[in-house]
Amino acid sequence: MKHSIEEVRLKNGAKGLLIDAPGSPVFNIRVVFRAGNKFTKSQDIYEVAHLMEHMAFGRNAKFRDEQAYESEFTKNGAYHNAWTSDCFIAYEAECADFEWQRVLDLQELAVAEPRFNEEELASEKGNVKSELTGYQNDYARLIWPKLQQALGEEVLTYSERLKTINNIELKDVREHYRRTHTANNMQFIIVGNLRGRKRKIVSMLESWALKPGEQFELPMSAYRASAPVLIRRKDASNMSFGFSFIIQRALTQQEQYAMGCLNHILNGTMNSKIFGAARKKGLVYGMGSQTESDKWFSTWDFDGEVNAENAMDLFDLIAVELGKIINGDISEQDIEAAKAYALGHHQMLAQTADQVSAYYLRDYVIMGNYQPMESAPKMIENIDKSTIVQLARIFMQSGVSGLAAVGNIDKAMLNEMWQRILDTV
Repeated sequence: MKHSIEEVRLKNGAKGLLIDAPGSPVFNIRVVFRAGNKFTKSQDIYEVAHLMEHMAFGRNAKFRDEQAYESEFTKNGAYHNAWTSDCFIAYEAECADFEWQRVLDLQELAVAEPRFNEEELASEKGNVKSELTGYQNDYARLIWPKLQQALGEEVLTYSERLKTINNIELKDVREHYRRTHTANNMQFIIVGNLRGRKRKIVSMLESWALKPGEQFELPMSAYRASAPVLIRRKDASNMSFGFSFIIQRALTQQEQYAMGCLNHILNGTMNSKIFGAARKKGLVYGMGSQTESDKWFSTWDFDGEVNAENAMDLFDLIAVELGKIINGDISEQDIEAAKAYALGHHQMLAQTADQVSAYYLRDYVIMGNYQPMESAPKMIENIDKSTIVQLARIFMQSGVSGLAAVGNIDKAMLNEMWQRILDTV
């Protein structure tokens, strides 16, 4: 999807990207605040950000409740949703091009004119409890908060989060909203056929009933190396695991593409060095790796699910293949194949307004900048062996890493598995 980008700063202090995609039949809106769990005033009310996000689509300046608002919003097929993470609350909407103005007006009601009340707080407490309770039965989800804690992040596990819900009062929800949902703390990305509409969009956004404030700085965690962490579940028939290597800097866009190629070589397909080889040996049904980068840190994460009797063999395989990478044992043929895959994947990312918006979201809301999509092929082409090997060494030799697992296994076994990975460094 061809598009052009303009960054705008509104008179009220908000800033964002207006992405003109000529001929797009769809209008996509993302509005983001630095307002997630890490911005709550106290860990005693940790879930207040999540609860507030749930309540945003309830009563507002024009509609009496969520059902009335939802009925009006979706009547022509429009869609909306929201999510809360450690650092962000984001509101998303998508609609047909012909009703962009109506939907943008409705989005303003949820974002800028909610009317929080006791009745909806009580119902959403029940909904959030149900949501988090369900997550406790998803072993893959249990791993990462526990590992984050072990590595030094100030986050709570799902069971700890559940205990905070009853502490939250309506005044806490209103306080969190008032402090975080300010014009200066708002970023947005709007994608669609914007020709002749930008001035109107800017005018509408500047009229949103948001008070001035400040854009919060993203928190910096004091990461540290961690011993393996085991969440013992006697009913677990296999072991779910995740481990991370962490470096204290952001990755450039080019480095992210390089790590993407390395992850593809290691775990991307049935022909990959770790996942593919493990499948061929009957060791594991699924595993993967990915790289994440924020303003202060970058993580190289691996995760998967394995039967206990195969776990040691799988970690031996992982250790061997990681050792090969940091020793430079990687073929130019594999690198070129990964680059070809990355290029094809990139070209498929720009087929819809939502995909275009998602592409720019991370870098813009975290780093405050962006690289046009058309610059990606050149960056992918410039990936070379030395860059990949050097990045792998930087991650694995950073001294900050950890493993967490859920399963009915011995802690000694987990310690030995992790030591085999560390020995490759």
